[in-house]
Amino acid sequence: MTTRRQFLITVGATATGALLVGFDVQNAARAEGAAQAVGDYVVLGQDGILQIFAKNPDMGQGTKTMLPMLIAEELDVDWDRVRVAFAPVDGRRYPLQWAGGSMAVPINWEMMRQVGAATRAVLVQAAATRLKVAPESLITRSGQVIHPATGRRIDYSSLALEASRLPAPDPNALKLKEAKDYRIIGTPHTGIDTPAIVHGEPIFGIDTVVPGMKYAVYVKSPVYGAKLKHADLDAVRKAPGVEQVFALEGIKPPAGAQIGLAPGYAPGVAIVGRNWWLVNQARNLLNAQWDDGYGASHDSAGYEAQAHTLLAGSGKRLTDKGDVEAALAKAAHRVEAEYRTPFLPHLTLEPQNCTVSPTATGLEIWAPTQFPNEGRDLVAQTLGLKPEAITVHMRRCGGGFGRRIMNDVMVEAAAIAIKAQVPVKLLWPREDDVAFDYFRPGNYHRLKGGLDESGRLIAYAVHGVTFTRDGKLIDGGEINADMAPAAIAANYRLEQSDIAAIAPTGWLRAPISNALSFVHECFCDELANAAGVDPLQFRLTQMRAHLNEPPPPSGEPGEPTYDLRRMVPVLERVAERSGWGKAPRKPGIGFGVATYFSHRGYFAEVAKVKVEADGQWRVLKVWVVGDCGSTIINPVNAEAQVQGAVIDGISHLRNEVRFDKGAPAQTQFSDFDLVRMPDAPQVDVHFHITDNPPTGLGEPALPPVVAAIANAIHDACGARLRNLPSTTAMIQSGRTDGASKAA
Repeated sequence: MTTRRQFLITVGATATGALLVGFDVQNAARAEGAAQAVGDYVVLGQDGILQIFAKNPDMGQGTKTMLPMLIAEELDVDWDRVRVAFAPVDGRRYPLQWAGGSMAVPINWEMMRQVGAATRAVLVQAAATRLKVAPESLITRSGQVIHPATGRRIDYSSLALEASRLPAPDPNALKLKEAKDYRIIGTPHTGIDTPAIVHGEPIFGIDTVVPGMKYAVYVKSPVYGAKLKHADLDAVRKAPGVEQVFALEGIKPPAGAQIGLAPGYAPGVAIVGRNWWLVNQARNLLNAQWDDGYGASHDSAGYEAQAHTLLAGSGKRLTDKGDVEAALAKAAHRVEAEYRTPFLPHLTLEPQNCTVSPTATGLEIWAPTQFPNEGRDLVAQTLGLKPEAITVHMRRCGGGFGRRIMNDVMVEAAAIAIKAQVPVKLLWPREDDVAFDYFRPGNYHRLKGGLDESGRLIAYAVHGVTFTRDGKLIDGGEINADMAPAAIAANYRLEQSDIAAIAPTGWLRAPISNALSFVHECFCDELANAAGVDPLQFRLTQMRAHLNEPPPPSGEPGEPTYDLRRMVPVLERVAERSGWGKAPRKPGIGFGVATYFSHRGYFAEVAKVKVEADGQWRVLKVWVVGDCGSTIINPVNAEAQVQGAVIDGISHLRNEVRFDKGAPAQTQFSDFDLVRMPDAPQVDVHFHITDNPPTGLGEPALPPVVAAIANAIHDACGARLRNLPSTTAMIQSGRTDGASKAA
């Protein structure tokens, strides 16, 4: 039975299998005249201002604005009366309190609207009791309960205390608004934190300051797995601003585990003092000596040599449909190619940081993290504490892209604070932020495709080489089968071979898809060229021929599968918006197209690229059309997410991380060719609205743009990019347009 102190709903199983456990009302006996909490998500002030708590982390994807919009819509209040704050970190009161996988909308779309509807329902019940009328005779508007028959109105704020004492409504009796009645959802709203960001207010993790706080750096070996042999701690102690210096032995994580996801942290030396600049300068006096470490023999050149050997053979079969070899043997056109995608860093603008204060019973932590509850549990498991003794405060993240799923910096900061017995802010310098990243893993592919005389794809074979650690596939290294070729090729084979690696890996924005899209969508263009067919028309023809066939199996159990019926209209729309095939040909200007199904979103994109005589290239414009379901909750943020995905995609073509003797060779922003403002292209964004459930936008717009740009480069000059990152030498050696190959 739901008690009065478990105010709002217990919802039936959501699409994710999670339960929304209702609001434990805080201070229900609060005096009249004070702000009143009506459940865990809403606080009503006597001035008519509402505070709504956003339960999920925000790293720029807009959840801190979007989730309260859903609540406010069903609560029937005016958005200009809403104030937003992060919810406390509490996985029981705030289910699924994390950010990643573009899942904020699928998980919370119904859940948060039910929160608003349930809050509204008890406010109406409280008003009905006071007015001595039936709840059905009342309506709500702009934060008031109205009795139309008499014109009497009661502001929500004066009903909060009474409402907080009522039992929870039956979730099955809640009637959510129809889309035609939305006043907040679907209308553009500036991000809640945008004014603070523009004004430089201290809202990010890196801005955290607590009483008595000291600053820390943590010096680790550049070679993975190395231990400290010797360090000149006395020289560092004498440096200006340094107050404490000590070595930590670290804890080796379990076999096959990532340090950010399992108990463990690397050995190193902590330097603590009153000024971060000074303690970071003091690390130059450390003269640390390390043993070789288990990673010393690993490097990119070795990976590439192994991949070349493996691709010459066969691998473990993950998918085998039809008879690929027989289909290839009778194909009118056969195409073979090898593709490579590199390791990539996250390069968040805000480097890794965490502030930890020891308390009488445990720890208090302020962290820019995508997984706050999991971070708390990781700290507890690693350092032998009870999770309930640790309080975590979410801070705004200055970019995440999957890097802040890993909470390794929380563990390091906690270990340093416990040893130092003072509040500590651990801030990684940029060199550490790159060197100790959890990189997007690279992979290698040999592809074979066969077309019949009509240009129909009849065979598709993939042999992919990825990476393992301790015999287990590394994070982000999956080679999925839920891609276009699997949906349209009657004969399809997917094989996998593995290389043992030690570099820490993880999930980069649109993980897995961001690499596979380049490989398969560029090879799709090669097939179209072999058939002598326009690449956009080639895709449409192949897809339309298979619309009534069952989709391929999903790469993840329970996840939606690739539905060609949703991709076809998206591709048709982008052809219309870009004027595909209608622009007059100009020297050095090319157009490329690509599609991809990623994170429940269907996207098709066209890129317009200019390639100079010296091999330099620039993206002039990108047209993006996406099907993300029935509703775009906040159009302002949705468009920004797509634009950001395009910018990220350009950088994916230009950059890589290479390893030399167990350490990354690139460690600074200056080591990477990032897109600057003058190089940013125009981005035309259009959402194709369908009847499907709404989904997230942080990731699915990224994968197609990588391939669309590469295909546009080929269209402009004839150079086919199969090995990223692109270089001017690569383009010059492959061009067929007769342009000068002199720089």
